[in-house]
Amino acid sequence: MQQLKTPLLGLQMLFVAFGALVLVPILTGLDPNVALFTAGIGTLVFQLVTKRQVPIFLASSFAFIAPISYGVATWGIAATMSGLAAAGVLYMALGLLVAWQGNQIIHRVLPAVVVAPVIIVIGLNLAPVGVNMALGKTGDGAVQLVEASTALTISLTALAVTVLVSLLGKGLFKLVPILIGLTVGYLLSLYFGIVNFDSVSEAAWFALPNFTAPEFHWEAILFILPIAIAPAVEHIGDITAISNVAGKDFLEKPGLKRTLMGDGLATSAAALFGGPPNTTYSEVTGAVALTKSFNPVIMTWAAVFAIGLSFLGKTGALLATIPAPVMGGIMVLLFGAIAVVGLKTLITAQVDLGKGKNMAIVAVALVFGLGGMQFDLGLFQLQGIALAAISAIALNLLLPNEK
Repeated sequence: MQQLKTPLLGLQMLFVAFGALVLVPILTGLDPNVALFTAGIGTLVFQLVTKRQVPIFLASSFAFIAPISYGVATWGIAATMSGLAAAGVLYMALGLLVAWQGNQIIHRVLPAVVVAPVIIVIGLNLAPVGVNMALGKTGDGAVQLVEASTALTISLTALAVTVLVSLLGKGLFKLVPILIGLTVGYLLSLYFGIVNFDSVSEAAWFALPNFTAPEFHWEAILFILPIAIAPAVEHIGDITAISNVAGKDFLEKPGLKRTLMGDGLATSAAALFGGPPNTTYSEVTGAVALTKSFNPVIMTWAAVFAIGLSFLGKTGALLATIPAPVMGGIMVLLFGAIAVVGLKTLITAQVDLGKGKNMAIVAVALVFGLGGMQFDLGLFQLQGIALAAISAIALNLLLPNEK
Protein backbone atom coordinates (compact mmCIF):
# COMPACT_ATOMS: atom_id res chain seq x y z
CA MET A 1 0.00 0.00 0.00
CA GLN A 2 2.87 2.35 0.82
CA GLN A 3 4.20 1.82 -2.74
CA LEU A 4 0.88 3.09 -4.16
CA LYS A 5 0.85 6.21 -1.99
CA THR A 6 3.17 8.30 -4.17
CA PRO A 7 1.38 7.54 -7.49
CA LEU A 8 -2.01 8.23 -5.85
CA LEU A 9 -0.75 11.56 -4.52
CA GLY A 10 0.45 12.34 -8.05
CA LEU A 11 -3.02 11.57 -9.44
CA GLN A 12 -4.52 13.83 -6.78
CA MET A 13 -2.21 16.70 -7.83
CA LEU A 14 -3.33 16.28 -11.44
CA PHE A 15 -6.96 16.37 -10.27
CA VAL A 16 -6.27 19.69 -8.50
CA ALA A 17 -4.71 21.16 -11.66
CA PHE A 18 -7.14 19.60 -14.15
CA GLY A 19 -9.85 22.30 -14.26
CA ALA A 20 -7.45 25.15 -14.99
CA LEU A 21 -5.23 23.00 -17.20
CA VAL A 22 -7.95 22.16 -19.74
CA LEU A 23 -9.76 25.51 -19.47
CA VAL A 24 -7.04 27.40 -21.37
CA PRO A 25 -7.11 25.23 -24.53
CA ILE A 26 -10.92 25.12 -24.50
CA LEU A 27 -11.06 28.93 -24.42
CA THR A 28 -8.37 29.49 -27.03
CA GLY A 29 -9.22 26.88 -29.66
CA LEU A 30 -6.36 24.51 -28.84
CA ASP A 31 -6.66 20.77 -28.19
CA PRO A 32 -7.17 19.87 -24.48
CA ASN A 33 -5.46 16.51 -25.03
CA VAL A 34 -2.37 18.31 -26.38
CA ALA A 35 -2.44 20.58 -23.30
CA LEU A 36 -2.48 17.51 -21.04
CA PHE A 37 0.45 16.01 -22.96
CA THR A 38 2.51 19.23 -22.90
CA ALA A 39 1.77 19.82 -19.21
CA GLY A 40 3.25 16.40 -18.50
CA ILE A 41 6.24 16.92 -20.80
CA GLY A 42 6.78 20.44 -19.46
CA THR A 43 6.79 19.29 -15.85
CA LEU A 44 9.32 16.55 -16.64
CA VAL A 45 11.56 19.04 -18.50
CA PHE A 46 11.35 21.43 -15.54
CA GLN A 47 12.31 18.63 -13.16
CA LEU A 48 15.27 17.71 -15.37
CA VAL A 49 16.61 21.28 -15.41
CA THR A 50 16.05 21.84 -11.68
CA LYS A 51 17.44 18.39 -10.79
CA ARG A 52 14.02 17.33 -9.44
CA GLN A 53 14.31 19.47 -6.33
CA VAL A 54 11.13 21.60 -6.54
CA PRO A 55 7.72 19.98 -5.77
CA ILE A 56 5.76 21.91 -8.40
CA PHE A 57 3.55 21.12 -11.41
CA LEU A 58 3.57 23.09 -14.67
CA ALA A 59 0.53 23.48 -16.94
CA SER A 60 -1.48 25.91 -19.11
CA SER A 61 -0.86 29.62 -18.37
CA PHE A 62 -3.88 31.94 -18.07
CA ALA A 63 -1.76 34.99 -18.90
CA PHE A 64 -1.62 33.90 -22.54
CA ILE A 65 -5.36 33.33 -23.12
CA ALA A 66 -5.93 36.66 -24.89
CA PRO A 67 -2.86 36.55 -27.17
CA ILE A 68 -3.42 32.88 -28.07
CA SER A 69 -7.07 33.56 -28.94
CA TYR A 70 -6.11 36.54 -31.09
CA GLY A 71 -3.18 34.70 -32.66
CA VAL A 72 -5.19 31.59 -33.54
CA ALA A 73 -7.96 33.71 -35.07
CA THR A 74 -5.51 35.94 -36.99
CA TRP A 75 -2.61 33.72 -38.07
CA GLY A 76 -3.63 30.17 -37.15
CA ILE A 77 -2.36 27.72 -34.54
CA ALA A 78 1.01 26.93 -36.20
CA ALA A 79 2.05 30.60 -36.48
CA THR A 80 0.86 31.36 -32.94
CA MET A 81 3.04 28.51 -31.67
CA SER A 82 6.15 30.25 -33.03
CA GLY A 83 5.31 33.24 -30.82
CA LEU A 84 4.78 30.99 -27.80
CA ALA A 85 8.08 29.20 -28.46
CA ALA A 86 9.76 32.63 -28.52
CA ALA A 87 8.13 33.44 -25.15
CA GLY A 88 9.87 30.38 -23.73
CA VAL A 89 13.17 31.64 -25.16
CA LEU A 90 12.58 34.97 -23.35
CA TYR A 91 12.24 33.06 -20.05
CA MET A 92 15.54 31.34 -20.80
CA ALA A 93 17.19 34.68 -21.58
CA LEU A 94 15.96 36.01 -18.21
CA GLY A 95 17.42 32.89 -16.59
CA LEU A 96 20.82 33.65 -18.18
CA LEU A 97 20.52 37.29 -17.07
CA VAL A 98 19.91 36.14 -13.49
CA ALA A 99 22.89 33.78 -13.72
CA TRP A 100 25.03 36.74 -14.82
CA GLN A 101 23.71 39.57 -12.62
CA GLY A 102 21.95 37.81 -9.72
CA ASN A 103 18.30 37.59 -8.68
CA GLN A 104 17.82 41.32 -8.08
CA ILE A 105 18.24 42.25 -11.75
CA ILE A 106 14.65 41.10 -12.43
CA HIS A 107 13.28 43.52 -9.86
CA ARG A 108 15.36 46.39 -11.27
CA VAL A 109 14.30 45.85 -14.90
CA LEU A 110 10.74 44.71 -14.17
CA PRO A 111 9.54 46.36 -10.94
CA ALA A 112 5.96 46.04 -9.69
CA VAL A 113 4.96 49.36 -11.27
CA VAL A 114 5.74 47.87 -14.71
CA VAL A 115 4.34 44.38 -14.22
CA ALA A 116 1.12 45.26 -12.36
CA PRO A 117 -0.62 47.30 -15.10
CA VAL A 118 0.27 44.63 -17.65
CA ILE A 119 -1.42 41.97 -15.50
CA ILE A 120 -4.48 44.23 -15.11
CA VAL A 121 -4.67 44.69 -18.90
CA ILE A 122 -4.42 40.91 -19.43
CA GLY A 123 -7.46 40.34 -17.20
CA LEU A 124 -9.64 43.22 -18.38
CA ASN A 125 -8.90 42.65 -22.07
CA LEU A 126 -10.74 39.36 -21.71
CA ALA A 127 -13.77 40.75 -19.83
CA PRO A 128 -16.04 41.10 -22.93
CA VAL A 129 -15.35 37.48 -23.91
CA GLY A 130 -16.43 36.21 -20.49
CA VAL A 131 -19.59 38.33 -20.47
CA ASN A 132 -20.58 37.31 -24.01
CA MET A 133 -20.21 33.63 -23.21
CA ALA A 134 -22.08 34.05 -19.92
CA LEU A 135 -24.95 35.48 -21.99
CA GLY A 136 -24.91 32.39 -24.22
CA LYS A 137 -23.07 33.97 -27.15
CA THR A 138 -19.81 33.19 -28.89
CA GLY A 139 -16.79 34.95 -27.42
CA ASP A 140 -17.00 37.80 -29.93
CA GLY A 141 -20.75 38.19 -29.34
CA ALA A 142 -21.61 37.54 -33.00
CA VAL A 143 -23.82 34.44 -32.56
CA GLN A 144 -26.37 33.53 -29.87
CA LEU A 145 -25.66 29.87 -29.02
CA VAL A 146 -28.01 29.45 -26.04
CA GLU A 147 -31.20 31.34 -25.19
CA ALA A 148 -30.23 34.30 -22.96
CA SER A 149 -32.30 33.54 -19.84
CA THR A 150 -31.20 29.88 -19.83
CA ALA A 151 -27.59 30.93 -20.37
CA LEU A 152 -27.70 33.38 -17.45
CA THR A 153 -29.20 30.76 -15.13
CA ILE A 154 -26.38 28.36 -15.96
CA SER A 155 -23.52 30.89 -15.99
CA LEU A 156 -24.50 32.64 -12.75
CA THR A 157 -24.95 29.28 -10.99
CA ALA A 158 -21.49 28.14 -12.13
CA LEU A 159 -20.07 31.49 -11.00
CA ALA A 160 -21.81 31.38 -7.61
CA VAL A 161 -20.71 27.80 -6.90
CA THR A 162 -17.10 28.60 -7.84
CA VAL A 163 -17.05 31.64 -5.54
CA LEU A 164 -18.71 29.83 -2.63
CA VAL A 165 -16.41 26.81 -2.84
CA SER A 166 -13.33 29.07 -2.96
CA LEU A 167 -14.61 30.91 0.14
CA LEU A 168 -16.23 28.15 2.18
CA GLY A 169 -14.64 24.94 0.87
CA LYS A 170 -12.58 22.79 3.22
CA GLY A 171 -9.52 20.69 2.48
CA LEU A 172 -9.04 19.63 -1.13
CA PHE A 173 -12.42 21.09 -2.14
CA LYS A 174 -11.04 24.58 -1.51
CA LEU A 175 -8.30 23.89 -4.06
CA VAL A 176 -10.61 22.89 -6.91
CA PRO A 177 -13.34 25.58 -7.06
CA ILE A 178 -13.05 25.85 -10.87
CA LEU A 179 -13.51 22.10 -11.32
CA ILE A 180 -16.54 22.03 -9.00
CA GLY A 181 -18.07 25.11 -10.64
CA LEU A 182 -17.63 23.54 -14.08
CA THR A 183 -19.20 20.29 -12.87
CA VAL A 184 -22.29 21.99 -11.39
CA GLY A 185 -22.70 24.16 -14.49
CA TYR A 186 -22.38 21.12 -16.71
CA LEU A 187 -25.01 19.17 -14.73
CA LEU A 188 -27.37 22.14 -15.01
CA SER A 189 -26.71 22.25 -18.77
CA LEU A 190 -27.69 18.58 -18.97
CA TYR A 191 -30.93 19.44 -17.18
CA PHE A 192 -31.70 22.14 -19.74
CA GLY A 193 -30.80 19.78 -22.59
CA ILE A 194 -28.14 21.92 -24.27
CA VAL A 195 -25.31 19.35 -24.25
CA ASN A 196 -24.64 17.38 -27.43
CA PHE A 197 -22.77 14.06 -27.04
CA ASP A 198 -22.51 13.15 -30.75
CA SER A 199 -18.81 14.01 -30.91
CA VAL A 200 -18.08 11.86 -27.84
CA SER A 201 -19.72 8.75 -29.29
CA GLU A 202 -17.82 9.26 -32.57
CA ALA A 203 -14.41 9.78 -30.91
CA ALA A 204 -11.99 6.88 -30.56
CA TRP A 205 -11.07 5.61 -27.10
CA PHE A 206 -7.37 5.83 -27.87
CA ALA A 207 -5.97 8.43 -30.28
CA LEU A 208 -2.94 10.64 -30.80
CA PRO A 209 -3.54 14.21 -29.65
CA ASN A 210 -3.81 16.75 -32.50
CA PHE A 211 -0.19 17.86 -32.39
CA THR A 212 0.66 21.02 -34.38
CA ALA A 213 4.23 22.03 -35.21
CA PRO A 214 5.06 25.75 -35.09
CA GLU A 215 5.59 27.77 -38.28
CA PHE A 216 7.91 30.76 -38.10
CA HIS A 217 5.88 34.00 -38.20
CA TRP A 218 7.53 37.35 -37.33
CA GLU A 219 4.31 39.18 -36.60
CA ALA A 220 3.07 36.52 -34.18
CA ILE A 221 6.45 36.44 -32.41
CA LEU A 222 6.65 40.21 -31.97
CA PHE A 223 3.03 40.31 -30.80
CA ILE A 224 3.35 37.59 -28.13
CA LEU A 225 6.92 38.11 -26.89
CA PRO A 226 6.31 41.16 -24.62
CA ILE A 227 3.37 39.39 -22.97
CA ALA A 228 5.77 36.84 -21.48
CA ILE A 229 7.13 39.52 -19.15
CA ALA A 230 4.20 39.36 -16.69
CA PRO A 231 4.13 35.55 -16.21
CA ALA A 232 7.93 35.52 -15.97
CA VAL A 233 7.71 37.82 -12.95
CA GLU A 234 4.75 35.81 -11.62
CA HIS A 235 7.05 32.77 -11.77
CA ILE A 236 9.24 34.37 -9.09
CA GLY A 237 6.23 34.73 -6.82
CA ASP A 238 5.26 31.09 -7.35
CA ILE A 239 8.76 29.84 -6.58
CA THR A 240 8.83 32.03 -3.45
CA ALA A 241 5.47 30.55 -2.40
CA ILE A 242 6.54 26.92 -2.80
CA SER A 243 9.79 27.77 -0.96
CA ASN A 244 7.78 29.03 2.01
CA VAL A 245 5.52 25.96 1.92
CA ALA A 246 8.36 23.44 1.72
CA GLY A 247 10.66 25.29 4.11
CA LYS A 248 13.47 25.44 1.53
CA ASP A 249 14.83 28.39 -0.43
CA PHE A 250 14.42 27.24 -4.03
CA LEU A 251 15.44 30.73 -5.25
CA GLU A 252 18.93 29.81 -4.03
CA LYS A 253 18.96 26.06 -4.67
CA PRO A 254 18.43 25.03 -7.44
CA GLY A 255 18.29 28.82 -8.01
CA LEU A 256 16.06 31.24 -9.89
CA LYS A 257 18.26 30.89 -12.95
CA ARG A 258 17.44 27.17 -13.16
CA THR A 259 13.71 27.53 -12.43
CA LEU A 260 13.34 30.27 -15.08
CA MET A 261 15.32 28.17 -17.54
CA GLY A 262 13.15 25.13 -16.75
CA ASP A 263 9.93 27.11 -17.19
CA GLY A 264 11.22 28.54 -20.47
CA LEU A 265 12.21 25.15 -21.86
CA ALA A 266 8.83 23.73 -20.76
CA THR A 267 6.98 26.54 -22.57
CA SER A 268 9.01 26.18 -25.77
CA ALA A 269 8.62 22.38 -25.64
CA ALA A 270 4.83 22.80 -25.33
CA ALA A 271 4.80 25.08 -28.39
CA LEU A 272 6.65 22.46 -30.44
CA PHE A 273 3.63 20.17 -30.02
CA GLY A 274 0.90 22.82 -30.34
CA GLY A 275 0.17 23.22 -26.61
CA PRO A 276 -0.34 26.36 -24.48
CA PRO A 277 2.60 27.87 -22.55
CA ASN A 278 3.40 26.25 -19.21
CA THR A 279 3.50 28.01 -15.87
CA THR A 280 3.95 26.94 -12.26
CA TYR A 281 0.52 26.16 -10.73
CA SER A 282 -0.48 27.91 -7.50
CA GLU A 283 -3.36 25.43 -7.02
CA VAL A 284 -0.86 22.59 -6.78
CA THR A 285 1.31 24.60 -4.39
CA GLY A 286 -1.78 24.93 -2.18
CA ALA A 287 -2.34 21.18 -2.35
CA VAL A 288 1.29 20.58 -1.39
CA ALA A 289 0.82 22.84 1.65
CA LEU A 290 -2.39 21.06 2.64
CA THR A 291 -1.15 17.48 2.25
CA LYS A 292 2.49 18.10 3.25
CA SER A 293 3.50 16.24 0.08
CA PHE A 294 6.95 17.74 -0.47
CA ASN A 295 8.43 14.85 -2.48
CA PRO A 296 9.08 16.04 -6.09
CA VAL A 297 8.55 12.46 -7.30
CA ILE A 298 4.82 13.05 -6.70
CA MET A 299 4.92 15.65 -9.50
CA THR A 300 6.69 13.15 -11.73
CA TRP A 301 3.71 10.83 -11.31
CA ALA A 302 1.28 13.70 -11.97
CA ALA A 303 3.14 14.38 -15.22
CA VAL A 304 3.04 10.71 -16.23
CA PHE A 305 -0.72 10.52 -15.58
CA ALA A 306 -1.28 13.71 -17.62
CA ILE A 307 0.62 12.24 -20.57
CA GLY A 308 -1.32 8.97 -20.31
CA LEU A 309 -4.68 10.76 -20.16
CA SER A 310 -3.82 12.80 -23.26
CA PHE A 311 -4.06 9.67 -25.42
CA LEU A 312 -7.70 9.04 -24.48
CA GLY A 313 -9.59 10.41 -27.50
CA LYS A 314 -12.88 10.68 -25.65
CA THR A 315 -11.33 13.03 -23.04
CA GLY A 316 -11.00 15.91 -25.48
CA ALA A 317 -14.37 15.16 -27.09
CA LEU A 318 -16.13 15.22 -23.71
CA LEU A 319 -14.45 18.49 -22.71
CA ALA A 320 -15.54 20.03 -26.01
CA THR A 321 -19.19 19.45 -25.05
CA ILE A 322 -19.02 22.00 -22.19
CA PRO A 323 -21.52 24.72 -23.21
CA ALA A 324 -20.52 28.39 -23.59
CA PRO A 325 -22.54 29.65 -20.56
CA VAL A 326 -20.69 27.29 -18.21
CA MET A 327 -17.34 28.58 -19.44
CA GLY A 328 -18.61 32.17 -19.34
CA GLY A 329 -19.63 31.95 -15.69
CA ILE A 330 -16.18 30.69 -14.71
CA MET A 331 -14.45 33.25 -16.94
CA VAL A 332 -16.20 36.22 -15.30
CA LEU A 333 -14.49 35.32 -12.03
CA LEU A 334 -11.26 34.13 -13.59
CA PHE A 335 -10.52 37.17 -15.73
CA GLY A 336 -11.51 39.54 -12.95
CA ALA A 337 -9.18 37.65 -10.63
CA ILE A 338 -6.26 38.18 -13.03
CA ALA A 339 -6.88 41.93 -12.91
CA VAL A 340 -7.07 41.79 -9.10
CA VAL A 341 -3.65 40.08 -9.02
CA GLY A 342 -2.31 43.17 -10.80
CA LEU A 343 -3.89 45.46 -8.21
CA LYS A 344 -2.52 43.27 -5.41
CA THR A 345 0.96 43.53 -6.99
CA LEU A 346 0.80 47.32 -6.70
CA ILE A 347 -0.45 47.17 -3.11
CA THR A 348 2.01 44.52 -1.91
CA ALA A 349 4.96 46.42 -3.39
CA GLN A 350 3.58 49.64 -1.85
CA VAL A 351 3.91 51.51 -5.14
CA ASP A 352 3.36 55.22 -4.50
CA LEU A 353 0.99 56.36 -7.25
CA GLY A 354 1.27 59.91 -5.93
CA LYS A 355 4.67 60.04 -7.65
CA GLY A 356 4.43 61.42 -11.17
CA LYS A 357 6.62 58.73 -12.74
CA ASN A 358 4.66 55.83 -11.26
CA MET A 359 1.32 57.40 -12.17
CA ALA A 360 2.48 58.01 -15.75
CA ILE A 361 3.65 54.40 -16.19
CA VAL A 362 0.43 52.86 -14.87
CA ALA A 363 -1.87 55.37 -16.59
CA VAL A 364 -0.32 55.09 -20.06
CA ALA A 365 -0.03 51.29 -19.90
CA LEU A 366 -3.69 50.90 -18.89
CA VAL A 367 -5.10 53.27 -21.52
CA PHE A 368 -2.86 51.97 -24.30
CA GLY A 369 -3.67 48.36 -23.37
CA LEU A 370 -7.43 48.77 -22.93
CA GLY A 371 -8.29 51.76 -25.13
CA GLY A 372 -7.43 50.28 -28.52
CA MET A 373 -4.24 52.29 -29.17
CA GLN A 374 -2.10 50.75 -31.90
CA PHE A 375 1.09 51.52 -33.79
CA ASP A 376 1.57 50.22 -37.32
CA LEU A 377 5.23 49.26 -37.59
CA GLY A 378 5.14 47.87 -41.12
CA LEU A 379 5.68 44.17 -40.50
CA PHE A 380 3.18 44.11 -37.62
CA GLN A 381 0.89 46.18 -35.43
CA LEU A 382 1.76 46.85 -31.80
CA GLN A 383 -1.38 46.98 -29.67
CA GLY A 384 -3.21 45.58 -26.63
CA ILE A 385 -1.23 43.67 -24.00
CA ALA A 386 2.05 43.81 -25.92
CA LEU A 387 1.82 47.61 -26.28
CA ALA A 388 0.99 47.96 -22.58
CA ALA A 389 4.07 45.90 -21.63
CA ILE A 390 6.49 47.71 -23.93
CA SER A 391 5.20 51.18 -23.01
CA ALA A 392 5.49 50.41 -19.26
CA ILE A 393 9.06 49.12 -19.63
CA ALA A 394 10.09 52.06 -21.83
CA LEU A 395 8.60 54.69 -19.51
CA ASN A 396 10.23 53.09 -16.47
CA LEU A 397 13.64 53.18 -18.14
CA LEU A 398 13.33 56.60 -19.79
CA LEU A 399 11.48 58.79 -17.27
CA PRO A 400 13.70 60.41 -14.64
CA ASN A 401 13.15 59.64 -10.98
CA GLU A 402 11.63 62.44 -8.97
CA LYS A 403 13.91 64.28 -6.59
